Amino acid sequence: DVRKLHKKIVRELLPLKPQYVAFTANFFVKFKQTKYNVLERWIFISLWAVVATGVYAKLREWYQSFDTLAPVQFRDHSVLCVCVVGFCRSRLMSSMEDLLFYTITEGKDMIPLSQFISALRKTGLLTSDPRLRDCVHQMRQSTRDSVGPVMMDKTLFRRCVGNNIMLLTKAFKKKFIIPNFAKFTQQINKMYDSAQQQEAGQVADYIPQLAKFSPDLWGVSLCTIDGQRHSVGDTKVPFCLQSCVKPLEYAIAVHDLGSEIAHQFVGKEPSGFKFNKLSLNEEDKPHNPMVNAGAIVISSLIKVMDFLKSMAGTEYVGFSNATFQSERETGDRNYAIGYYLKEKKCFPENADMMAALDFYFQLCSIEVTCESGSVMAATLANGGICPITGERVLSAEAVRNTLSLMHSCGMYDFSGQFAFHVGLPAKSGVSGAVLLVVPNVMGMMCWSPPLDRLGNSVRGIHFCQDLVSHFNFHNYDNLRHFTKKHDPRRRSDDDPNKSVVNLMFAAYSGDVSSLRRFALSAVDMEQTDYDSRTALHIAAAEGHVEAVIFLTEICKVNPHMKDRWGNTPIDDAMQFGHDVVVSVLQEYLVAYTDADSPGDTEEQKTTLDTVKSIV
Repeated sequence: DVRKLHKKIVRELLPLKPQYVAFTANFFVKFKQTKYNVLERWIFISLWAVVATGVYAKLREWYQSFDTLAPVQFRDHSVLCVCVVGFCRSRLMSSMEDLLFYTITEGKDMIPLSQFISALRKTGLLTSDPRLRDCVHQMRQSTRDSVGPVMMDKTLFRRCVGNNIMLLTKAFKKKFIIPNFAKFTQQINKMYDSAQQQEAGQVADYIPQLAKFSPDLWGVSLCTIDGQRHSVGDTKVPFCLQSCVKPLEYAIAVHDLGSEIAHQFVGKEPSGFKFNKLSLNEEDKPHNPMVNAGAIVISSLIKVMDFLKSMAGTEYVGFSNATFQSERETGDRNYAIGYYLKEKKCFPENADMMAALDFYFQLCSIEVTCESGSVMAATLANGGICPITGERVLSAEAVRNTLSLMHSCGMYDFSGQFAFHVGLPAKSGVSGAVLLVVPNVMGMMCWSPPLDRLGNSVRGIHFCQDLVSHFNFHNYDNLRHFTKKHDPRRRSDDDPNKSVVNLMFAAYSGDVSSLRRFALSAVDMEQTDYDSRTALHIAAAEGHVEAVIFLTEICKVNPHMKDRWGNTPIDDAMQFGHDVVVSVLQEYLVAYTDADSPGDTEEQKTTLDTVKSIV
């Protein structure tokens, strides 16, 4: 019904100004008289709803010209839609560009180009991001054409933004998965420094080429599913993937052949043995793709290099021939595994065992940097889509199966401990690499050559444990009620205004259950509304004794806070004649000291424990 829909649009979408409403009403009266069918009307009204706000003047001009034309000329709704959509898109994009420009410049008409690049980096986007290729080209062109420092005005900004308006708007409006990226990376840097102090471990020397790396090398890179990037330390030094290639080759096998075919040749269970042990499961298959036997069999099924380059976006993926030759010369154990697999008929029919071994050695010798490795990990975190190119590299099934096996089998004989303490899919390699995936958030590559007795990077393990100790990335962290950890992710319901309204409404209603839930969810119980009133003000004014007792005795809300009129909670209780509440607050005021503030860490812990005991 056009009339009902018109009222809804006027009420919800249009600014409530008389000239807007009058014009819209006029428009729909004329529109109702036309001979559009139901589908045409719906299409037109949908388009109108999109553009009604903000383009009033131009639409009025367009409407007046429409008024002079016979309806028959517009009966083909496709023509009408093309006209309106084209106009709307140009106007909408122009408005978005202006809004974004003034958001970045903080209202100024011009800023130095260097300031724009600095603001871009703070969001986590790098100028090397392939999605920003055209933008960076325009900036470089402007720099070449300019004699002095380049200033960015609206004209240059529009040229630079081009097709990147949606990406940049998302970045500067903090709509990426980690909105406060600068704060997040500061904490990552502290964890990096802490791990750097770890001096234990030995560089692997059973492959001569690996023994040449300095034990002081240490780098960490991360890439989020939105393409936010951060690197610290020796992140541009190439190193071999070694066993970190195993989950990647398995993912490619499942992507190409499907899970059922891949697991005809390899199992899914942790082996309980060393990664290079001559051992098969009860079905005479390698236990899983993360041990050498499983990886050798999987290597007989696939082709890899193009996939790895796609997973890394435009980042470095190379090959170390010296490491490959070193692997071949010292790979007696792997040759023994190969012959054992051949004896047990573990390879696909017509597969060449020596060719498979050679290919396995080549895979282990593929070189990456921390930066390119983090993009590979982020591709797994992003469900198989490379975050910096948008290309689907792996199927969702391949990613899910790979992450499952990384979680249970990825860290050699430390896999159970890692799953328990870190709770994230990961894979380590004897080169000192740790490929870590935080599903739906980011991928990381940590690299430091010194290894512990189980073959894992000492600094890499320390860093991963620090990461989940500070952030609630562990798979089994309770995201709603685990208040001792920080969550850097953007939440769909992360609206401070909504939080205040919900808290105040619970206090107004005397809903102690909701207040208890807010306290358990680490909501600031002292936050104030527009009038500087706390939940304690509201509960006291309404005479809700139980709510007042909870906010004072359990949450320790400051009773001295004053609203915009200078009133404390006890003043409100007195004003509205709630004597019992006044008595409770008077007792609380006597007991209250500065040490009772919720800002005190120990008191906060005690408060949380008290709330939990009540629950």
